[in-house]
Amino acid sequence: MDTQTIEQPALYRVPDAVRLLSLSRTVVYDLIRTGRLRTVCEGRARRIPASAIRDYVALLEKEANTR
Repeated sequence: MDTQTIEQPALYRVPDAVRLLSLSRTVVYDLIRTGRLRTVCEGRARRIPASAIRDYVALLEKEANTR
C-alpha cells in the first residue's frame, strides 16, 4: 500500500491566508500593505509564501511575550 504525503503549498493566495490565519480579508490586505506580511508577485498574481505566514505568527508570539 502506497502512502501519500500531503505537502504544504509553498505559496498561498490571499483567501488561503485568510483561512489559515483566521483573519478577515481586509486585515490580511492591511498586513500586506504595512509590510507585516510579506508577499511575492509572479506576473500579476500576488502570493504569500508559507515562510511569510510562519514569520508573521512568530512575530505575533514575540509581541505577546514582550507585553
